Amino acid sequence: MNSSRRQFLARTAAGATVVAGGTFTANHAAALNWPAATTAAPRITALTDVTVIDPANGRRDRHQTVLLAGERILAIGRHLPVPHGATELRLSGKFVIPGLADMHVHSLGDEHVSPPLYLANGLTMVREMAASDPTLYSWRDRIDAGTLLGPRMIVGSQIIDGDPTLWDPNLLRVLVVHDEAGARAAVRQVKAEGADFVKVYSRLSPAAYRAILDEARRQGLTVHGHGPDQVPVKEVSKAGQRSIEHIHALGLSVSSREAEVRRMQRAIKIGTGDYNGWFRQMHPIEWIAANSYSRARAADVFGTLRRNRTRVTPTLTMHQVLDTPDFSAPDPATRKYLSADSIGTYDYVIEDLYKANRSAEEISHQRQMWEYRQRFVRELFAHDVPVLAGTDTGTPYMVPGFALHDELELMVRAGATTQQALTTATVEPARFLGMTADLGSVQPRKIADLVVLDADPLQDIRNTRRIHTVITRGRVISPAMRAQMLADVESAVKSFAQTSGVAAGGCCGTRPPGQ
Repeated sequence: MNSSRRQFLARTAAGATVVAGGTFTANHAAALNWPAATTAAPRITALTDVTVIDPANGRRDRHQTVLLAGERILAIGRHLPVPHGATELRLSGKFVIPGLADMHVHSLGDEHVSPPLYLANGLTMVREMAASDPTLYSWRDRIDAGTLLGPRMIVGSQIIDGDPTLWDPNLLRVLVVHDEAGARAAVRQVKAEGADFVKVYSRLSPAAYRAILDEARRQGLTVHGHGPDQVPVKEVSKAGQRSIEHIHALGLSVSSREAEVRRMQRAIKIGTGDYNGWFRQMHPIEWIAANSYSRARAADVFGTLRRNRTRVTPTLTMHQVLDTPDFSAPDPATRKYLSADSIGTYDYVIEDLYKANRSAEEISHQRQMWEYRQRFVRELFAHDVPVLAGTDTGTPYMVPGFALHDELELMVRAGATTQQALTTATVEPARFLGMTADLGSVQPRKIADLVVLDADPLQDIRNTRRIHTVITRGRVISPAMRAQMLADVESAVKSFAQTSGVAAGGCCGTRPPGQ
């Protein structure tokens, strides 16, 4: 280490870790959560004259210098000098926020598609909601090892569902369980496969569901996913399920006619793999629930979710597609990042499944349900229910990464403040995963997962799209690098063929929404 860097690191700065005596020792490495064996000076990068935003409280600290050392934030301050030899990024007028997280994705394509699209859009973490292909575990591990560039991945198990399952096991990896013994065996299996959490689904029986939760606790895993059709939402929360995906089950739980709509839901008859049949039979049930919304029941249910810290991932982007399929189409600006095969599959799903054979009344009800879901999300925020931003990427026409910005805009349109929306993609994911020591805010000693924006997202949530630079684990992705990553994805989706919705040589194909 040269003398100027020793002198700099020895300075006392507010919020900085001070390296006394000019030597970067194992003790100093430990203070920054680096491995104890780290004694060599890490590379220093300085982001100068930026506004640092704290989504937790809406604070803006202007004219800051953010110093990065290796993969960590070393110090933040208004008058920090830039040490000799450091890489300085002069970013006057820019805004720094924590890296974004999409907490409900089903990645598309091979490793040359989804991972770079996530990063290029400022996503430094994603929660993969079902290991539809074991390759996803390999992506996660390679990203952690630094051999694949991509966001931090939290990868769920393959879906565990009851019989008949909504999914065709010949087309999608799904574990069908019939009883408690099978449920426990499924949990042990997915742990052995490498799952970070257990993904539960809609058609589980109450006995199997309870067995999954108990076995997951024994195995040291958490449970995320759908609220099963036969288990009321308050029971799901009290039983310890960490997150509930989508609004379907939640909407029934706040109806003054809940007992009636639950009986109707239990009476749904489907064959194996008839996901669309389940959706179509759910429509009139949801309509009754929406038109019997009870403020008293909502306060009770939302209070339970809040007290138990049960997260809700509304996936408004997914619901918008399902509720208004007549208006669903590829975005002309981003369709170049979807393969022709993906678009063809999406066209089929929309035209032949979701738009087909609907009466005028059903179409009208669906559009009104979309308005209701937005009001529902506004109520979640009003009751301080912890909300996670998630898109259900894999739904027709969604582009990985880009979809999260759509979700944040829909939240604000539904009634969330810009700060609340930003929190769902930064602070709350870190809290949910127990990673607040490392992620979720721009503070010394935390991992340098950051997004540099050209404009203030607290002024207009659409400014999360105005990305200048992305930093993942201390690695700087410059504007030029971002542009090249996007160009490479555009080339990649043109170059590989897909068969039956699965990318050749890759991971994950297209799928109907709702996972």
